Amino acid sequence: MIRIGISGYGNLGKGVEAAVKHNPDVELKVIFTRRNPADITPITKGVKVDSVDNAALYKDEIDVLILCGGSATDLPKQTPHYAAMFNVVDSFDTHANIPEHFSEVDKAAKSGGNIALISCGWDPGMFSIARVYADSVLPGGETYTFWGKGVSQGHSDAIRRVEGVLDARQYTVPVQAALDAVRSGSNPVLTTREKHTRECYVVVKEGADKARIEKEIKEMPNYFADYDTTVNFISQQELDAKHKGIPHGGFVIRSGKTGADNEFDNVIEYSLKLDSNPAFTSSVLVAYARAVARMSKEGKTGCVTVLDIPPAYLSAKSGEELRKSML
Repeated sequence: MIRIGISGYGNLGKGVEAAVKHNPDVELKVIFTRRNPADITPITKGVKVDSVDNAALYKDEIDVLILCGGSATDLPKQTPHYAAMFNVVDSFDTHANIPEHFSEVDKAAKSGGNIALISCGWDPGMFSIARVYADSVLPGGETYTFWGKGVSQGHSDAIRRVEGVLDARQYTVPVQAALDAVRSGSNPVLTTREKHTRECYVVVKEGADKARIEKEIKEMPNYFADYDTTVNFISQQELDAKHKGIPHGGFVIRSGKTGADNEFDNVIEYSLKLDSNPAFTSSVLVAYARAVARMSKEGKTGCVTVLDIPPAYLSAKSGEELRKSML
């Protein structure tokens, strides 16, 4: 059995706990929280709940620690910290900062003799793999990624970190005209702003400066500054009633030509439609935790991404079963 620990018990942490139940070779040993452990009631009977301050005490009880914090402020600090103690998996999704995050985590993981997988989920993650596969088989072409319509957990979390904000949901919305142009195979040149819009629904504290909050959201680098962003201030009741779910999804599309004279047009499309963003992301994290445990047994250390991991390492099935049923 692969022994799993969870750090953080929000939507993603609860999703990981649920995903573990569907993987017969994985068991949940402990949940670490910044809250009072006595206030946490796991759905898994018998699982321990302890303070993050005591994580080091479980070094010999966990094969892989799955980190379920946010990318804005949590994971840049948490992943290097824990990678020095455990094999870890995180879902860091600030694309522009992945090289820097990789470097910091790599040093920490190697110092502890551990393996750390970063930026695991569906994008970065499953979409990253789709982009590499498509780019490799159609080298003469263009790759486009569209997200949504759906709730971005990372962007919603970033809004909630703004002073004066109580709660928020952020929807990423593809621009249909851009999506249609890409699917046509015409290889359009599109700016970031031309591909997506962002819709924000924000609950603020009484008396908060809404103009400042809206300005801070719209100018936030790596999140909103490069997009046409709409900020809607609503009540907590309306947010709970109309924006409770966390759906998401998107498309990776590669168009390119083949043939001696590039006479053949080709379009590759990979898509996801998700009822629950965190539930799906959690399932990806658990599958990759299996891969991390296997690579650790082989003596691998340092930082890796989904691009470094063979597909067979994700599956609970044997190589023989995979060749028979999947190949």
